[in-house]
Amino acid sequence: MFSEKRNNLKWFLIFISFMIVTLIIWNTYQFFQKVKEEERTKMELWAEAQKTLTTSDIDAELPLVLEIFSKNTSIPLILTENNVIINYNNIDEESFKKNSTRLLEKFKNQNDPIVIQYDTDKFQYLYYGNSPMLTQLTYYPFALLLIIFLFMALIASYFKTNKVSAQNKLWAGMAKETAHQIGTPLSSLLGWIEIMKVDNVSEEIVTEIEKDVNRLQTIADRFSKIGSEPALEKIDVVQQTKSSYEYLKSRFSNQIRFSISTPEYPIYLMLNPLLHSWTIENLIKNAVDAIKGKGKIDVTIQDDGKFIKIKVKDSGKGIPKNEFKKIFEPGFTTKKRGWGLGLSLTKRIVEEYHNGRIKVLESEPGKGTVMQVSFKLKS
Repeated sequence: MFSEKRNNLKWFLIFISFMIVTLIIWNTYQFFQKVKEEERTKMELWAEAQKTLTTSDIDAELPLVLEIFSKNTSIPLILTENNVIINYNNIDEESFKKNSTRLLEKFKNQNDPIVIQYDTDKFQYLYYGNSPMLTQLTYYPFALLLIIFLFMALIASYFKTNKVSAQNKLWAGMAKETAHQIGTPLSSLLGWIEIMKVDNVSEEIVTEIEKDVNRLQTIADRFSKIGSEPALEKIDVVQQTKSSYEYLKSRFSNQIRFSISTPEYPIYLMLNPLLHSWTIENLIKNAVDAIKGKGKIDVTIQDDGKFIKIKVKDSGKGIPKNEFKKIFEPGFTTKKRGWGLGLSLTKRIVEEYHNGRIKVLESEPGKGTVMQVSFKLKS
């Protein structure tokens, strides 16, 4: 209910903003047209004064004509006769000398010329441009649209941030509750393992069960860390990756051909060991899903001197190029079952907690996929 109300509020604000913008733009347009008409009237009056100046002995009318000329202090104009410029006003002299032809063309595009007929076959043409105020009004709607667009972006960002924050709190709460719930049966399982040891149950069976129980403990620890800042420590990424790889390899079908290639020396990075092993497991499990339990999975660690690159390659169905980024989005999944959180969590672990990068390095439908995690080496 709260989410629905918030969504309705968002659309209501968008609608109100749209109506306000429309109203302001319409009023601006009306004001623009009114100012334009007033400037046209002023120029027609100026043209009449010019005609009077050209055709009359204007001793009596000279003061009125001069007053009309002096009143125009903002509208730029150019007067021509026989295609020759004979006068101009409200234009910087230097600019006019350099760009008189361009200015004339500009004025022709902005307003229709006013024809001044001062004799039977003698004409002058008054070309005028928009005043500075009218020019500002021309750009005002665009500035307003930009402001409204930024306002809308701010609203969208606010709602998106709130939504993401609420989702993060929900997932963190679910994860911590899961860890809490797992803890109770784990304690019992550990007790049963001790009883099995006393009863001389096969050591190999007990060891394997103990490994799985320890793995459950590790999973519980991982979930308990969601939503809080993990502690980083200096670990050998080669050994940690191998350990996760070996555990998973022994738990999957013999129909999967596993291989691993790593440097023969330790490489130390500041990582959280539990979360790093989670990264490797998620990538390998996704590869297993891609090959549907039968095929080949290769894990490679490369050291190029600047970056440590961990690659997980499978021989599965591949990923279309338009889904390279989508697969890391929460909720995206191609499986009938599942919530699509694995790669989303992996991306968060790698990029937010470990300051690394994860991406689909290459993939082709029907030929498999290579996922790559990279960490920068500190010099």
